Amino acid sequence: MKKAKRNSVLTIIVFFAALALGAFTTAKGLGKYNIGAAENIILGLDLAGGVSITYEIEEDNPTDQEIADTIKRLQMRADVYSPDSNVYREGSDRISIEIPGVSDANKILEDMGKPGALEFLDEDNFQKFASGEAYEPLLTGSDVKNASAGIDSSSAVKEYIVQLAFNDEGTKKFADATTANVGKPIYIIYDGEVVSYPTVQTAITGGSAVINGQKDSEEAEQLAETIRIGALPLTLKELRSNEVGATLGKDALNTTLKAGAIGMAVIAVIMTAIYLMPGFISVLALIAYVVLTLLCLNGFNASLTLPGLAGIVLSIGMAVDANVIIFTRIQEELGNGATVKSAIDSGFNKALSSILDSNITTLIAAVVLYLMGVGSIKGFALTLGIGIALSMFTALVITKSLLKAAYTLGLQSPKLYGKKKEAKTRGYVKFSRIAYIISVVAIAAGLIALPVFKKQTGSTLNFSMEFTGGTSMTVEFGEYYDLERAEREILPVVAKAADISDADIQVQNVKGSNGIVFKSSELSKDQRQAVEDALRSNFEVKEFAMENISSTISNEMQRNAIISVLIATVLMLLYIAVRFSDVKFGAAAVIALLHDVLVVFAVYSIGRLSVGNTFIACMLTIVGYSINATIIIFDRIRENLAIMTSRGETYENIVNTSISQTFTRTIYTSLTTFVMVLILYIMGVTSIKEFALTLMCGIVCGAYSSVCITGPLWYTLKTKLGKNEKNSSNKQSETQNKKNAKKA
Repeated sequence: MKKAKRNSVLTIIVFFAALALGAFTTAKGLGKYNIGAAENIILGLDLAGGVSITYEIEEDNPTDQEIADTIKRLQMRADVYSPDSNVYREGSDRISIEIPGVSDANKILEDMGKPGALEFLDEDNFQKFASGEAYEPLLTGSDVKNASAGIDSSSAVKEYIVQLAFNDEGTKKFADATTANVGKPIYIIYDGEVVSYPTVQTAITGGSAVINGQKDSEEAEQLAETIRIGALPLTLKELRSNEVGATLGKDALNTTLKAGAIGMAVIAVIMTAIYLMPGFISVLALIAYVVLTLLCLNGFNASLTLPGLAGIVLSIGMAVDANVIIFTRIQEELGNGATVKSAIDSGFNKALSSILDSNITTLIAAVVLYLMGVGSIKGFALTLGIGIALSMFTALVITKSLLKAAYTLGLQSPKLYGKKKEAKTRGYVKFSRIAYIISVVAIAAGLIALPVFKKQTGSTLNFSMEFTGGTSMTVEFGEYYDLERAEREILPVVAKAADISDADIQVQNVKGSNGIVFKSSELSKDQRQAVEDALRSNFEVKEFAMENISSTISNEMQRNAIISVLIATVLMLLYIAVRFSDVKFGAAAVIALLHDVLVVFAVYSIGRLSVGNTFIACMLTIVGYSINATIIIFDRIRENLAIMTSRGETYENIVNTSISQTFTRTIYTSLTTFVMVLILYIMGVTSIKEFALTLMCGIVCGAYSSVCITGPLWYTLKTKLGKNEKNSSNKQSETQNKKNAKKA
């Protein structure tokens, strides 16, 4: 016993030491470079501010080398704006660029996407170039390895120069060119303009050269950058661009973090009040979960986006779920007369399969979202996936270790753990008929709204720009404009600058700020620049954010959205079918999933909420969450089948008993997750309010369907579609059970 107590003390010491080290690491970091500090987590552009661009390659069947060379050149251009910029390939014909901490998207678009033809011409070919005739360059940008600005140390007078370095092929070409043009100028042409024309003093064969005559360091650096960037091997077409102001991103980060902190405090109170000492231990595990999440984001070098941050807040609520399942089981065992020690062991053992099954199905949704999502949705999927994995670890390892250590050290009174009386069995199967009617009415209302709104507005759903294409500009002004004043004073300025009709622009207020959103069909770079210039000239503009999406990529987003939902649903249902070895469980889950999706869809339809990428993230999260609750009940039905059928119980009574036994778990889990999302909705910025609102609807709907729809559906399929599966030992037993159900 002494050894067991010593090990328990050691477990607690190790936990708190590790937690303290982890907390210190996230707060301050380790070593010279503050490794692991939360401040080092890479923030997505929607939080840090900056510009992102997605280009499509116009050439057919470009080679991997051509794409790699183009990415390299674009990275050089992006590095001019920020050392933290990132250029990467998407699919077979897309290149994306992210440049944090910058503004003026139109200028960056102009610099990043231009072909940038760099050529070296002798006098004869320059004359042909000047007169518009065909000519042959001596060298092109692809022959230049590097260019850097500097000062000529050999000169008595301070002289600014640009040093050139050529690749192997360029070295030979330049040697031939300078040999043939001693005493003559070589013209350097970039994008059709002469940027320099130095006179060749002598043949240069060493693979390097110097361009002198720059008036200052700024001019030398600009020329060096121009040459270094060179020409793009491929032609690029803008598909999507986005500019986010740093202030808007900072506000979103601060409010979401506050929402998470308040939500955690509320959950800590709820868990401790309901589950007493185990609840307090789960709070410690939850703190460890948050610290581990931050360390993992650092370790995976993940970019934290606003939806990703919302995913962390959501996963905190879901992390409690595993503890709720375990603690409910422990209380059940204590209520059945078990000792505290055996109740703890049985609680973890019996909860294991439910925890694994429910979390794996949600993880499937996160993986599909990550693989098929774009931009910030990937961030949401990544943080949700990390959260799911860590929630299982903290519940099954940390909570278990601390709970057993606490018991060994003397916290053994059943009063500290609470007892759950045997659940009163209610007639959920019989009530399901009313539930079906309620669900059909809600779903029908959502479907009927589609043609009604189509007639009124011309669109069945309120599709966001991600699904329709277009341009959206969010402008933070120095003073507040209500909608009427904005349409009267600002809208005409925007329309005139963009050279489009007032009627073609939608104007919206940004709730709780001085922001105004202007949405229109897709505008060109010149139109967007004209609008920004006009607004800054006529009004006090504090922040300017812009997003532009072409119809090409919006159609692709719609297609990927549908495919991702289908793939995730099929994979989850296959998992259920394999785990439960009964197609009726899978069929009931399919119908219940369809029910939840259609009810939440009705919320989007009737409420005219924005349908875009976050809609898909919300739907898949709800699908995963709904499956989670369904599996808990299915797992209990499967467990009770083995016990209750031997006693001659009917399937109806088995279903009613299983739902009754898991009812408190369903309510408590839904409550903790709902609290987190509700606080996110109350405190969050406008861009995630709709996301939080629909998640709340999904949580309520998932709890309702798991209690009132899922189990009764399985019962219906089991008794109506199967042969001889009434499962009563005799008529008398069946009648008696029905009487018992009525009494209950």
